[in-house]
Amino acid sequence: MTDLNTPPPTQEIVHIHAIHPDRDNLFRIAATPTDLIKKHVKTFGVQCTQCQKTLDKPLKCSKCKGVWYCSKECQKKHWPAHKPACHDVERSSGALKFVRTFFANITLMMFLKVAIIYDCGLLDNSRLGFDVPFMARVDIAIEPTDILDFAGLYLNNRPIAEKLKGMVQVNTVSAWDPNTHPPLTPTRLRLWQDARAQSTAAGHGKDPVGLIEFLNYTENSTTVAVHIASSVIAIARKREPFLCSSALTGNQSEKPMDSATCIEYINLHIRADEQNQLLLRTVMTEQDKEVIRAAGRNEDSLPISLLNYKMQRELLYANIMNLRR
Repeated sequence: MTDLNTPPPTQEIVHIHAIHPDRDNLFRIAATPTDLIKKHVKTFGVQCTQCQKTLDKPLKCSKCKGVWYCSKECQKKHWPAHKPACHDVERSSGALKFVRTFFANITLMMFLKVAIIYDCGLLDNSRLGFDVPFMARVDIAIEPTDILDFAGLYLNNRPIAEKLKGMVQVNTVSAWDPNTHPPLTPTRLRLWQDARAQSTAAGHGKDPVGLIEFLNYTENSTTVAVHIASSVIAIARKREPFLCSSALTGNQSEKPMDSATCIEYINLHIRADEQNQLLLRTVMTEQDKEVIRAAGRNEDSLPISLLNYKMQRELLYANIMNLRR
């Protein structure tokens, strides 16, 4: 006879993560060299949030680390507008250095641009990027470099190191829709107009120019202009599928060339960078960890919804999510 008051035995969950034997070689073939990334970072202009002056050495808000100024005077002038969105974050959560490094990476930006072409409808509307601006929102976050540590945070079932190695990941890419979203601010519109004029003057008048708004869960954002070369448009138009290979069985399969697959490739490429060649690794903050724990608790907020959407979309997280059901 079974004692109904006796709790069932605890079920032990064992996580197994397999890495494809050719992963490191494939990463080295595709990865942008570190010296080239550092060279391109120097060309990434940051503007003063108050006066829009281009900055060589920006002064960062010491509280939220998400806005930049040319002087203390501009910071004081902008404080009434910035105050409602200014929140304390741990020092390593400042997103500027990661945005600059990501933007300087040729490989990552090519696949991000393809995703933006699909999401913003550039193949369907010939006016976009020429006489009409487009803007893509790119939500980034910091995740553990080891997927088993991610599972430990999400399922809350294993000890987690205080200093946990983390890396940049893209959760979502979404298009700004002028019919449903607020209009571009005068600063953003001027940024696009200047970039469009500069691109045309440089001989790229037949290539679209738009904006990318990089965000993280601190609610701070960085907006940059982006030129999309005709060669990238051709890749998006051709839609050649990605060839995937199972690390466990070696079986090959195809995934469609679409926005979701491009983002998944970006994230896997960053994950494969064990030596931090791409300069997108950091120590995770408690805030970074808590977003993942909260997602595992099925809490309801925008950062958690974005992470859940990424997990539903990418195969790497499928078994982890199944354990929560």
